[in-house]
Amino acid sequence: MAKIRAIDSLSRSRPTIEGAGVRLKRAFGSADVPRYDPFLLLDDFHSDRPGDYMAGFPWHPHRGIETVTYMISGEVEHGDSMENKGIIQSGEVQWMTAGSGIIHQEMPRRQNGTLWGLQLWVNLPASHKMMGPRYRDIRATDIPECQLDSGGVVKVVAGNYRGCHGPVRDLIGDPEYLDVSLLRAAEFDHPIPKGTKAFAYVLDGEGRFIPGQEKAISAESLLLYGDGDKVSIKAESTGLRFLLISGRPLREPVAWRGPIVMNSEEELDVAFAEYRNGTFIKT
Repeated sequence: MAKIRAIDSLSRSRPTIEGAGVRLKRAFGSADVPRYDPFLLLDDFHSDRPGDYMAGFPWHPHRGIETVTYMISGEVEHGDSMENKGIIQSGEVQWMTAGSGIIHQEMPRRQNGTLWGLQLWVNLPASHKMMGPRYRDIRATDIPECQLDSGGVVKVVAGNYRGCHGPVRDLIGDPEYLDVSLLRAAEFDHPIPKGTKAFAYVLDGEGRFIPGQEKAISAESLLLYGDGDKVSIKAESTGLRFLLISGRPLREPVAWRGPIVMNSEEELDVAFAEYRNGTFIKT
C-alpha cells in the first residue's frame, strides 16, 4: 500500500532584502542547508509598491547552481554574459543553468498592479558544477495545463503529472516543478518516489496537506514533506494554489558564498578570484 507522506516541518516565509534593495520573503535559504537538498533557496517577491522592487538585481555572477524564475504577474527584464536578453512575462519561466559561470541581471519593470515572482535555486552535483552554462526561456503557452476531475488545474513546468510533461527537460537530477490550483474542496494526489525530497509552498488560499490535518495551512507557508510514496492534499472553501517541488538529494558538501555554491571553500576562493581578475566566464 502506498505510504502518504507526512509533514516533516512547517514554517512561514520571512521578510528580507536582496539584490540592490528588493523587499521579498524567503521561504528557505542558506540557514536551511541541507534540509531541502538538492534545493538551496526559494524567494517570493510580490508587491504593488514599485519602491519595494525597482532597485532589482543588477549584474552579479553565479556558478555551480541553476536559478529558476517564475513570474506569476508582472515583468522582469533579463540580460546575461551569453548575450541573452529578454522579458520574463506573467506565467513565464526562465530556467538558467549557471554551471561554470554566468553573469546576469534581473530588473523588474514598474507595474500598475502587483509584481509577483518566485525564484528557486537548484544545486548542481560536483560532476556538473563546471558544465557549460545554458538558458531556457519558457513561454506561458508552452507550459501544459492538466485538468483535475475534482476541480482545478496543474501547470507542469518540469516533470510529469498524469501524462502532462513539462517543457523543461534533460535536467540534472530530474527535479519536478508543479503549480497546482484547486477549486473549493478539490483533492489532489500525486506520487513522488521514495528517497526524493519534496516540499510545497502555498501561494494562495488554504488547504490541508495531509489527510485529517486539524488546521488548514494558508499562503506564504512552507511545508517540507517526510519520505513516502505520494502526497494527498485537499483545498478548503477558499480554494488553494501552491507549488509542489521535488528532486533527488545530492548528499554532497555545500560551500556557499553569496551567489556562488560549490563543494569546498577552496573552490569558492578560486571562483571569486576569477571573478575579480576577469577569467570567471569559461565559454
